[in-house]
Amino acid sequence: MADDMEIENESQQKPSKMFTLKKWNAVAMWSWDVECDTCAICRVQVMDACLRCQAENKQEDCVVVWGECNHTFHNCCMSLWVKQNNRCPLCQQEWVLQKTGN
Repeated sequence: MADDMEIENESQQKPSKMFTLKKWNAVAMWSWDVECDTCAICRVQVMDACLRCQAENKQEDCVVVWGECNHTFHNCCMSLWVKQNNRCPLCQQEWVLQKTGN
């Protein structure tokens, strides 16, 4: 009889599950580590392809360039800009390429 009471007490102490997790989906986002996330030349976010690459269906080829002034632009946009004016469109410092990313 004492054994029966112990079994009853154990079953009363266990809380019932309120829910059971059946499926879990994780969502993640990334972004460039930049001060301004929009290309000042084409006004498209640097995470996306520039307007020219979108029109020509070359999204994979569109890379971002950083200047020594730490401003970022699409390489396609900046390469055309530099032909006319070798200065950063935002701060007007001489454009010197610091790094290229994709």
